[in-house]
Amino acid sequence: MWVKSTGFKVGNMKQALPILIGSIIFLQGLSAYGQQKDTVKIKQDTIVSNYSTYKRSITFSGLLQTRYIASLSSNVDVNGANFNAASASKISNNFLLKRARFIVTGNVNDHFSANLMMDLAEFNGNAANKVLDNAYIKYSLSKHFNIEAGQFRPFFGIEDAVANDIIRTLDYSNQYYAFGASGWQSFQVGIAILGTITNEGQLPLKYYVGAYNGNNRNVANDNDNTKNFYARLEVSPAKNLILGINGASGSLGNGTGYAWGGDIQNRLDLSSKWQLTLNGEFKTGNNFALFNTYTLKPSLSQVMMQGFYVFPIIRYNYGRKRVRAVEFSSRYEYFNQSYKLNSNPEQTIIPNVTLIFADDFYAALQLGVSIDMYQKDIPLTTTYTHNLAYVQFQVRF
Repeated sequence: MWVKSTGFKVGNMKQALPILIGSIIFLQGLSAYGQQKDTVKIKQDTIVSNYSTYKRSITFSGLLQTRYIASLSSNVDVNGANFNAASASKISNNFLLKRARFIVTGNVNDHFSANLMMDLAEFNGNAANKVLDNAYIKYSLSKHFNIEAGQFRPFFGIEDAVANDIIRTLDYSNQYYAFGASGWQSFQVGIAILGTITNEGQLPLKYYVGAYNGNNRNVANDNDNTKNFYARLEVSPAKNLILGINGASGSLGNGTGYAWGGDIQNRLDLSSKWQLTLNGEFKTGNNFALFNTYTLKPSLSQVMMQGFYVFPIIRYNYGRKRVRAVEFSSRYEYFNQSYKLNSNPEQTIIPNVTLIFADDFYAALQLGVSIDMYQKDIPLTTTYTHNLAYVQFQVRF
């Protein structure tokens, strides 16, 4: 009776039910939209207004590298120096702590950071002008523009561009140490600008330019008013292929000289387990370190060094819990410290086997032989053909 008097029939109720449900959903949608607006507003209200400690952090890492070396050549010590057979004091085998690097990286915020690297193993010998390797401030605006100021390694070849705590054979190349002694690379004090020139989707192109004293690391004052200037370009025309070219000018107290070079880095995935990595580099330039040893100095243009090396590495990704990979390599290097004046080229072959116990070289054991051959042996000096066997263990942390 009541239903009839109100004019509301059961059929009408069935029609009104969807309308009621739709109204509830609409109201909930309005509420969610309002909450979304509030959320956006909250996010806008929490935009960083003070970058003093934004992304501030500090990290510690290091490298320990120890080795056992033994001379395989008679009358040659572990440093490659020939000695008189009557001498009984020369050392033909030795345990050695080669590197004990401690690295601190501090991020002030998303733009400013500082990097310190010390090699505590230098205290084993003459630590003068050593121990402190990296000590620089970095400003990172974007991937296109970064500044480093302080003591760092100028990017003048492959061995400056790779991480300094990953050494995949006995040591760096002969040319690296020779060019470092003449102030062209290794640790220098100055400023550098680096970054990526191209954008995403374009041919990858990187640049490195800078100026530094050229007196090597931990020297308080430059010995002249001439600064070293360098530039490097890297292009990657294909996946896992990098081509680089370097150029520099500068001095080490006597005249102005130059250096330049080119390099290639390539990796091929032969299968799911096997990889082939091939690195190669050529450099030439004035040998200031040798030039400064002359009493009667020749023309600086006559004291030139040059060399190249190829470094193929075959890697088998073993993938076991305790043994991650095995690498087989053999670097061949040709180097002449003075190819125009008193030429005496050196050839070095280093066959090497590396067992990698933790990914990214965090623990590795290396075994190999360093074979050094000179065109002309000079008795009672290190310019003498010799072979050296080594077992080397290195741990990153």
